[in-house]
Amino acid sequence: MDYLINRNYEKLFIAWIITLILMIGLMIIIGGLTRLTDSGLSITQWELFSGILPPTSHEEWIYYFALYQEIPEYKLQNYSMTLREFKVIFWWEWIHRSLGRLIGLATIIPLVYFSFKINKRKLINLYLIFLLICFQGFIGWYMVSSGLVDRVDVSHFRLSAHLFIAFIILSSLFWYYLNLVNSRNKNFLINDSKLKSIKFFIFLIFLQIIFGAFVSGLDAGKIYQTWPLMNESYFPNDVNFMNYREFLDLNDRSVVQFIHRNIAYFIFFLFIYIGFEIRKLKKTHLYKTYLYLFGFIVIQIILGILALITDIHIFVASLHQISSIFLIIFSLNFYFKSIN
Repeated sequence: MDYLINRNYEKLFIAWIITLILMIGLMIIIGGLTRLTDSGLSITQWELFSGILPPTSHEEWIYYFALYQEIPEYKLQNYSMTLREFKVIFWWEWIHRSLGRLIGLATIIPLVYFSFKINKRKLINLYLIFLLICFQGFIGWYMVSSGLVDRVDVSHFRLSAHLFIAFIILSSLFWYYLNLVNSRNKNFLINDSKLKSIKFFIFLIFLQIIFGAFVSGLDAGKIYQTWPLMNESYFPNDVNFMNYREFLDLNDRSVVQFIHRNIAYFIFFLFIYIGFEIRKLKKTHLYKTYLYLFGFIVIQIILGILALITDIHIFVASLHQISSIFLIIFSLNFYFKSIN
């Protein structure tokens, strides 16, 4: 393995990378549950260091609850909430933030340690990933701050940026892992594969994640809870698709749900086309990986439909997001294997 100078650290290094990947995956899951339980605005202050410990006394709980009572979400939506109910949403957000801090420490401390044991040039990408993790913390607060003044929810644009960066971090770590265990140095953006459609497929997966965040942030899944039609029509009847300004209005819940649905259809049929391509090119080493990924695409679509028709049931919606993590992992693995 050319990444490491001292092979005694090889297993430890790989175990660390796998741990980070698992932690980022867990963070995405917890973040999704924080959104599904409407817990994201329960802590109204940044508290990078002072918020490490949760409230330990009744007075502290009253203090945090009083801060929450000052924001629009409480005044306009949760005005009847009790302290006991507040504690539930507080714990979700506190766990989410604490895991973020833990990920930061779990990245930088071993990274500094390995910097003295391993060729530092091989760690540059990990230092960049750590900076991205730090930036993600800032984006998280930037997102929360959008819901503290004039609205009862966070900006869906900032929510999508927060989720997108999380998946970029996850993807970067997993790509680093693939290069590591395969003793290769394949560039994610530059490759000589004949299967150019796979790169477009990866792009659509990330685009779908962004629109999934739009759907979540706008609660767009709570309208048109039927499938395959939207209110007995393929096109939502409250949108004028002849008016391009209205069609491109990403603040419109109907437009966002329509685009999210159709990107899923496009991904499905594009991947079938990719299947014909790899068969035509006789890429037999991709067959098994293709079938696994195809299975996850089908599962993801089914979970998306079930989330819709069950009124965004928290269990189904969470499974939908968990499945998206596996979808990204299997997509990147498929893409990695397709590169010559």
